[in-house]
Amino acid sequence: MALGPRSPHKAGRRFPAGSKRGRGAKGSGRSASGRQRPLSLPPEGRSEPAVDSHPHLSPEALGYFRRALTALKEAPETGEERELMVQNVLKEVEAQALALATNRTGSEMLQELLGFSPLKPLCRVLAVLRSNLRFVACHRCGVHVLQSALLQLPRLLGSPAEEEEVVEEDGKDDPLDTLEELVLGLASEVCDDFLFYCGDTHGSFVVRTLLQVLGGTLLESERARPRGSQSPEARRAPTRECKPADFEVPESFLNCLQSLSSCFLKDIAVFITDKISSFCFQVALQILHRKLPQFCAHLCTAVIDYLSNRNSSADGSPLLLFLRDQTSSRLLEQVLLVLEPPRLQSLFEDHFQGQLQTLAAHPIANFPLQRLLDAITTSELLSPVFEELSPALEAALAQGHPGVVIALVGACRRVGTHQAQILQLLLEAFHCAEPSSRQVACVPLFATLMAYEVYYGLVDEEGSVPAEHQVEMATARALGEVTVLGSLLLQHLLHFSTPGLLLQSLGALTGPQLLTLAQSPAGSHVLDAVLTSPSVTRKQRRRVLKALKGQYVALACSRHGSRVLDAIWGGATLGARKEIAAELGERDQELIKDPFGHHVARNVALTTFLKRREAWEQQQGAVAKRRRILNSILED
Repeated sequence: MALGPRSPHKAGRRFPAGSKRGRGAKGSGRSASGRQRPLSLPPEGRSEPAVDSHPHLSPEALGYFRRALTALKEAPETGEERELMVQNVLKEVEAQALALATNRTGSEMLQELLGFSPLKPLCRVLAVLRSNLRFVACHRCGVHVLQSALLQLPRLLGSPAEEEEVVEEDGKDDPLDTLEELVLGLASEVCDDFLFYCGDTHGSFVVRTLLQVLGGTLLESERARPRGSQSPEARRAPTRECKPADFEVPESFLNCLQSLSSCFLKDIAVFITDKISSFCFQVALQILHRKLPQFCAHLCTAVIDYLSNRNSSADGSPLLLFLRDQTSSRLLEQVLLVLEPPRLQSLFEDHFQGQLQTLAAHPIANFPLQRLLDAITTSELLSPVFEELSPALEAALAQGHPGVVIALVGACRRVGTHQAQILQLLLEAFHCAEPSSRQVACVPLFATLMAYEVYYGLVDEEGSVPAEHQVEMATARALGEVTVLGSLLLQHLLHFSTPGLLLQSLGALTGPQLLTLAQSPAGSHVLDAVLTSPSVTRKQRRRVLKALKGQYVALACSRHGSRVLDAIWGGATLGARKEIAAELGERDQELIKDPFGHHVARNVALTTFLKRREAWEQQQGAVAKRRRILNSILED
């Protein structure tokens, strides 16, 4: 059967996994440890902070704090002895807080010590840091200590001691400000020199943390995380919605948040175009969207109006120029994510419509386009976007921008329209639509982001009739490397209302191929989607997973495969559990010795299964009964 009009792109083309777009990373902290010695500060150790701007921390004092931190980690979590130890150590910290904060090793220890701090010692340390705010906030070590102090607020804000006046223990007449007063005072100082702190490489971290604390929301993207652990492909994956952690804050904090955020309007041009300052604006929009949505909309309107009134571009709205800029495009991405649906609709009609294919092909502008697609929640907006963008799916893949395709598929999943159309377009883009026998190979192609001819190593001359799918060739070939973006594509498709073609393709995989998918860091999530999608029936799941029979031990002894097996076990019937346990029991010793397998053996209660079968069946029957009751309650 002849293929319709061929794409101008070569058939033997491997779609690039995605274009790079680097993001800055913060430095990572590490805890210091020392030898075990009695906790006593040397006489010369408690030196007063130096009179110059660079206070000195003596080696003896550094050694004391190192030993103190080690002792606190080893001490019981509660008890009078621990409380006394914490008070004594933090009293020494207060005397040398500035020196500790600006010392590389000392600052790392101080950050950990603040995690043990009760309210009053934290207030004293914060007061010392605030009195030297510009120096500390713009110091490469001090800034992280100031951040750590602010991040103690969810733990300590509103504690009983906060409601009482905090007075110095040494009898001085000067009362210490409450934690609320200290934070509001710090925010006031930042507000007075807002542009400076936002534009400073280190100071901007303080502004971003302060915005989160004032709003009572800690963003996942701003929390500490391991550095350098992500693969290049994972860093290229589209940004997904993070899960902020909320905590209660007084009304004065929200008022202060609005006052601080209004500073962005005074120098809006700087915050749109300056790389460092723009990060602060992006965080503010995320916080305001959750806590002060009307003010967030006001800021978004100000940004759009400012950019729309710049010099017009030759090919459309002046806003398009900023979509192609490395810095301002990032801010626009966040604006698109927080806009309300009516405002997003008008923004599309005024600035984006007619330009989507051009934006999809641009190395920078394709990212704001992805955020526009991520923000779509109505069929009224999706329909014109789909009509304009859908003809360029293969072009976007060939240009190395698969994130655009995945975002469009995600929008179709979310809104529930155009699902059959986009699946057909994907089959055509990966050259497996015709002949129809090729459609059964769609899962490996989508997972690896390869066209049919590239995946199977075929030479398809231009104008020739595409060859029929060869089952023997497909079963003999090992599954290719599953990409992160390919996995995301399959997960979306499996949540479509009719994922039958995907399930048929998964069912055509051999046992070793399905095992490779389950053992893959990215591919394992495809099987998660099979197990959790409401569109997949129990019968369809069994048909897909039956190929794993004979592979359960290999699955159990894999980091990612063992997690998939646990998920399969959680939804299996008693009969299916018997089959799994029987297969695992044949190689129980191998399983028990494996670092991942022994967890599976414990979860399956393999020892009980092998030695007391009747008791095991009663136990599993009770578990299945509880699960049925819970499911019936959830369905009601």
